[in-house]
Amino acid sequence: MKKLLCTVTLAALLCTAASAASGSYNVSATLRPDIAVQIDGVERTFYHVNGNEIHPISYNDTTYLPLRAIGELMDKNVNWDATTNTATLSGNRVTPDATGTPDANAKTMAVTFTAEPNYTIVIDGTVRTFRDASGNTTSPMVYNGSIYLPLRAIGEIMGKNVSWNEQTQTVFLTNPSSTGGDVTDFDTSNPTTPGQTTGSVTLEQAKQTALNHAGKTSSEVTFVKGKQDWDDGRKVYEIEFIVKSGSGYTEYDYEIDASTGKIISYDYDAEGYTPSNPSTSTTITEAQAKQIALARVPGATTSNIYEFKLDWDDGRREYEGKIIYQYKEYEFAIDASTGAIIEWDVESIYD
Repeated sequence: MKKLLCTVTLAALLCTAASAASGSYNVSATLRPDIAVQIDGVERTFYHVNGNEIHPISYNDTTYLPLRAIGELMDKNVNWDATTNTATLSGNRVTPDATGTPDANAKTMAVTFTAEPNYTIVIDGTVRTFRDASGNTTSPMVYNGSIYLPLRAIGEIMGKNVSWNEQTQTVFLTNPSSTGGDVTDFDTSNPTTPGQTTGSVTLEQAKQTALNHAGKTSSEVTFVKGKQDWDDGRKVYEIEFIVKSGSGYTEYDYEIDASTGKIISYDYDAEGYTPSNPSTSTTITEAQAKQIALARVPGATTSNIYEFKLDWDDGRREYEGKIIYQYKEYEFAIDASTGAIIEWDVESIYD
């Protein structure tokens, strides 16, 4: 089961804004640990940054999820501006997943939801409004310091079909070509032997996962590899595509778990890359190069950088290094004359 995790809390950020916002009001809602959320055939579990499991909340027959969890679901960065009461989801996330402990004692219970009609939600530069299961406009909701949004509306923004199975108490988000109720889950705790059918993620879904992460569309790339293979006892998809850039191109490589759809590792290399201002001298300092790399790994600091050096490769000067942060290893190469990242490789240390 893939775990979708909330990496940063809004509690501290919302604390000052909540009292200042006008028009907020409380309603009665229900914490629903019995509701399952299945996205493209994979059941998701949600966690707070402190490791506690987070459960869906039901209000007016609509299932709500925390904004941070939705940010990871959409592969977006989440930011909060307390001066304008605006939450923004944008860009492509590079923050690694947190870990958590399942809440074995969770139970259905009444909770207080706070409606915040003056909160604004911006997704990729567009202000969004949300509707519940009945089609009525609904405000962002707040519970325990976190903003919650209706899962149905988010699914529609993502271009997915949203359905509900009353018998199993499951919300399904699926691609338009598939049906949530027909998706089969597989137990990956005891992997089958090579040659047997396993996994609930199709090759096309794996390709789309890679494209979404890279911020590309199928029309912008040329796929050169897409196959299923075995790695460390589990089935994976190996996805490779190229994107033309000027006279050269960038090659993207992904390894995706065939059972969960999780990105195990990825990298990209600028093939045939030529600096815009070739020079034997460096114009980017060591400190600047480190900051360029750290900007791709929010939360990491210079203390997380290892094996950093200035070297020559293919007739150009480049900074090479490694960042180890939150169970992931990031290897990079940065053009020393332009500051362009020409190699970037990410791998989970514990996978």
